[in-house]
Amino acid sequence: MIYVFLATGFEDIEALAPVDIMRRAGLEVQTVSITGEQIVTSAHGVGIVADMLLSDVDFPKAEMLVLPGGLPGSTNLDACKPLTQAIVRHFEAGGAIAAICAAPLVFGHLGLLQGRRATCYPGVESELKGATYTSAIVEQDGNIITGKGPGAAFEFGYTIVEYFRGQSVSQILREGMIYEELING
Repeated sequence: MIYVFLATGFEDIEALAPVDIMRRAGLEVQTVSITGEQIVTSAHGVGIVADMLLSDVDFPKAEMLVLPGGLPGSTNLDACKPLTQAIVRHFEAGGAIAAICAAPLVFGHLGLLQGRRATCYPGVESELKGATYTSAIVEQDGNIITGKGPGAAFEFGYTIVEYFRGQSVSQILREGMIYEELING
């Protein structure tokens, strides 16, 4: 199971585009509200109904924990102790983690990026404690995937799909969603 955590102020496209792409690839994905309420309000005032609440997450079944960015979404994720503790346990057990835009700051504050390549929204680099900042659109270093910002949401989703399903499945999705045509002209 892949869990995508939603906090008040999350960036709409950074949550929903990757969820859409992962589900198209047949991955099991659940959106999770950390607010205690089923409906979470995005950075742009859109109310999204999460699949479940944080208290309902079965962390031992998690294959990946995903954090969309946005402000104050990223800082709200960072302030959620039950979530950050679960991220550390998951990562220390060898589990995969992913974050986009400002959300990699959560991993940086937890010390999970030490000695790893990572990217994030410009201006957040100083929060990636111990990371080698690359400024790439999407960066994968082992079981950590980070994305730069809203414009990277599709590539971020495709990279997660590639992590689980391989390059051929990711490529089929890219072509079927007209992404390759958009990028390559």
